[in-house]
Amino acid sequence: MNRLKTSPLALTVLAAAVALAFSVIVTALVLSISGFNPPSTFQAMIEFGTQPDSMVNTINDASIYYLAAIAVAIGFRMNLFNIGVDGQYRLAAMLSAAVGGAITLPAGLHQLVIILTAMLVGAMWAGIAGLLKVTRGVSEVISTIMLNFIATGIIAYLLQTERLGRQVAGSDNIGTEPIGSSGQVGGIPYPGANLKIFGLVILAVAVGITFHVVINRTRFGFDLRATGLSSSAAVASGVDARRMVVVAMVLSGAAAGLVGMPQLLGSSHTYALDFPGGIGFVGIGIALLGRNNPVGIAFAALLWAFLDQSSNILEFNEIPKEIVAITQAAVLLSVVVVYEIVRRLGLRWQQQAVATELADRNSAGKEVAA
Repeated sequence: MNRLKTSPLALTVLAAAVALAFSVIVTALVLSISGFNPPSTFQAMIEFGTQPDSMVNTINDASIYYLAAIAVAIGFRMNLFNIGVDGQYRLAAMLSAAVGGAITLPAGLHQLVIILTAMLVGAMWAGIAGLLKVTRGVSEVISTIMLNFIATGIIAYLLQTERLGRQVAGSDNIGTEPIGSSGQVGGIPYPGANLKIFGLVILAVAVGITFHVVINRTRFGFDLRATGLSSSAAVASGVDARRMVVVAMVLSGAAAGLVGMPQLLGSSHTYALDFPGGIGFVGIGIALLGRNNPVGIAFAALLWAFLDQSSNILEFNEIPKEIVAITQAAVLLSVVVVYEIVRRLGLRWQQQAVATELADRNSAGKEVAA
């Protein structure tokens, strides 16, 4: 028990386990009330979700979710709520796809130009919200929501055949000019699977490592976290809080610009009307579930992607896929509550440990004096 009291990691693991168990119980109750058998449902989901092709799809989706959650977490560390990740990554994916389809460069350079374009577009779009906050006092929540709608309008305007859109051969779909082979990123084989893992899953790993190092091992990361905790205290210590707000939003937007890259360069090679949407909002839940920690976010992204993938078998058993949405919501709700309980318990145990240590020192001091 003493080990548990002094280990934040143990507390975090315990909280996650309790939250997951609670969500399973809630889902089982919903299934029972709806007339379905919970054990057989869970078994079918696990069996389908662990098949090779399902595992590939889980890893691919998790890499995308991970990038979205990291983008959100950058803002959270600054006490900023970037709800605009969805618009930032979609606009970045569309414009970078248009650039990638319009140019021909050697492999490596071509891919780099596309990725940098996406980061630049995402950073600029998020930077608007940062500037509005520091110059006009506009809440980033309101501005990023509005910018999501504006991004959707810009994409709809540009993605027309008389502008950047092209008719996709053999369908009614409209997309940008396909990216040539030099701009594509090959997949990674998975044993027994017909599909391949996105090559840019490595990008997600690199972003996670960079996030950890910058936030926890650099002066900039310390200033960012300090400003998020108390802007007045940060200003008193010489930090430009207004500048940090803009920089944090720009970095969050740059990370958001990467969200569409695994799909764009690894599979679709064009931004079309059916390009995945809504990932930015999923990223908010995963960032909360992972407590803004790159390792925690990785596990949360894998869990979320696994639930999404395994839910595809439910329709074949005439079970609504929305059951999984209940599970995800229960996980998110319960983990927030459990983490808060664990945080308070941890704080109480720390206070008790400090009080005990002070008492021991006082007792030792009295013995020496005697």
